[in-house]
Amino acid sequence: MILQLAQSVAAADGVAPATGAASLAWLLIALPAAGALVLFMAGRRADAWGHWLGVATVVGSFVIGLAIFAQTLGLGPDERLREQSLWSWMESGALGVDFGLRLDPLSITFVLLITGVGALIHLYSVGYMSHDPNRRRFFAQLNLFVAAMLVLVLGNNFVMLYLGWEGVGLASYLLIGFYQDRPAAATAAKKAFIMNRVGDVGLAIAIFLIWLELGSLQYSEVFARIGEVSGGTVLAITLLLLLGACGKSGQFPLQAWLPDAMEGPTPVSALIHAATMVTAGVYLIARASPIYNLSETGRLVVCLIGVLTLMIGAIVGCAYDDIKKVLAYSTVSQIGYMVLAVGLGPAGYALGILHLLTHGFFKAGLFLGAGSVMHAMNDDVDMRRFGGLWRKMPITFVTFGLGYLALIGFPFLSGYFSKDAIIEAAFAQEGWQGWVFGGLATLAAGLTGFYMTRLMLMTFFGKSRWKEIRSTDGREYHPHESPASMTAPMIVLAFGSVFAGFLLYPVLPGWLSPSVGERVAAEGGPLPHAVIPFLVVGVSLLGVLLAYLFVGRSPVPVERPQRVSPVVAAARADLGANAFNEAFLERPGIWLTRLLVFFDNRGIDGLVNGTAAAFGGGSGRLRRTQTGFVRSYALSMLGGGVLIVAAMLAVRFA
Repeated sequence: MILQLAQSVAAADGVAPATGAASLAWLLIALPAAGALVLFMAGRRADAWGHWLGVATVVGSFVIGLAIFAQTLGLGPDERLREQSLWSWMESGALGVDFGLRLDPLSITFVLLITGVGALIHLYSVGYMSHDPNRRRFFAQLNLFVAAMLVLVLGNNFVMLYLGWEGVGLASYLLIGFYQDRPAAATAAKKAFIMNRVGDVGLAIAIFLIWLELGSLQYSEVFARIGEVSGGTVLAITLLLLLGACGKSGQFPLQAWLPDAMEGPTPVSALIHAATMVTAGVYLIARASPIYNLSETGRLVVCLIGVLTLMIGAIVGCAYDDIKKVLAYSTVSQIGYMVLAVGLGPAGYALGILHLLTHGFFKAGLFLGAGSVMHAMNDDVDMRRFGGLWRKMPITFVTFGLGYLALIGFPFLSGYFSKDAIIEAAFAQEGWQGWVFGGLATLAAGLTGFYMTRLMLMTFFGKSRWKEIRSTDGREYHPHESPASMTAPMIVLAFGSVFAGFLLYPVLPGWLSPSVGERVAAEGGPLPHAVIPFLVVGVSLLGVLLAYLFVGRSPVPVERPQRVSPVVAAARADLGANAFNEAFLERPGIWLTRLLVFFDNRGIDGLVNGTAAAFGGGSGRLRRTQTGFVRSYALSMLGGGVLIVAAMLAVRFA
């Protein structure tokens, strides 16, 4: 019945109804959404089987996504854009919004990433959360997150995107604060929620501007008519969309929430920081590429934000001892590469998505590997307490090591094909932009080699420091390899870390061209293109060498040194990110709130309450004149009459 309704509505709107596997696209969202609903409603009765329901629904969505992908491959490039309108969602005056899906190469790519990596993370969570009494609630929230993310990437209009955008924000708030008995988790969840709302205001205002200028929010109509809008308004829209992207993707100045999100369970970190939520901002800019193509200034600001963020993430990642926070700041840096790429316009849209996909494999594998280490080390995250784990955890070591090599851009692994291509495109920019964007991106590659090698050395090599100490709860460490339900997803992701870039680099730009346009090859720039790959690999290997010289050749102290250089202290303070947000966002917001409260209490409430008090007091005083004595009333009448006669005489003889 739902399918027939969808086809009839689509036909009535003049959109050819989706056929074959594409007609089942609504199930992509419906399956994980139904799984979340069942798990939320079933209560403790689902404790024995609820986790498998959560896994099955996401695997089902992945299978449907594969079928739609296979069907789309059989179509010509001009036929790969299809829309499916499920029902009329909003009708108010001139505003009409469908609950509809857009099936094109960009959305299908994200569907495969979200459901494929999401299914692996769900399977990993079965083992990781096996002893948690709230495992059912965890899987319900994971399903809700996946469903919201699919709404975000599959919607065919900006309102659908905003619905999924807010749904992802809600689900991430629940997952980051999953451990409700931990104050740090509650604080991190609130911080993420509030900072994302700042970005969401920008996205909402951009949507309002689009509606005001074009009278439509459907992608197809907006992108076809955006040329009718003045250049200043287009620039404003691009900057406001970028503000929304900064919130979701943890870009400057809204990046401070993302490392704190590590307070959630490790599978949440993998889901948020690798394949889904933090990539939403990159998706938004790529989806709105027809708008950004009209604003060179807008694209320049995107590049500046991306290159600034990738440097912040790389610098701060060098200073932390918390294995999850190092990976979190690595994510901040790598998303910065993606934002830089999509800011390069037609030369970089496909490269940004390519790095997004390869990053989804190796960063998810790294987070799951970190979770495996934590599982073996009593949930400790301090790398200073690790060491020598490669002997105890060989599968985790190999899979984590392959993810490490892919991340630092080791030749012919996934990161080499995607990150190096972005740096090459950055160097190809004219004038100062080529030096700044390409140079800083190369420097960040060296810093990536440093902090990731430091992580590997402190965790898997050197002296087994865990033998001499106890965990924070007094227990001794007994590291061991994780169960198969955890290692199997890590092995699959390790294959992606090795082969994804090699397989995707030649074909992805052509596949995405119906969505983001043909890729413009990078030309020109301050350096010969043949030199750049050797330069980037050389700088990365220099970072590896420096990490070995500083960390690998000397014993690692179990306790972190308290006296450090000002540079390290600044990095450990997140380069002032939280201080910046406090000074320029939090405190002005508090002052404004206090001013508005004062104005409300003393101004609006004072006027209303003062008027009421005046009438009340006046009526009270007037009431005292009503004594009930006839002689008083007669005297009042006489006095009034005398006043009237006196007034009349005064007027007569004036």
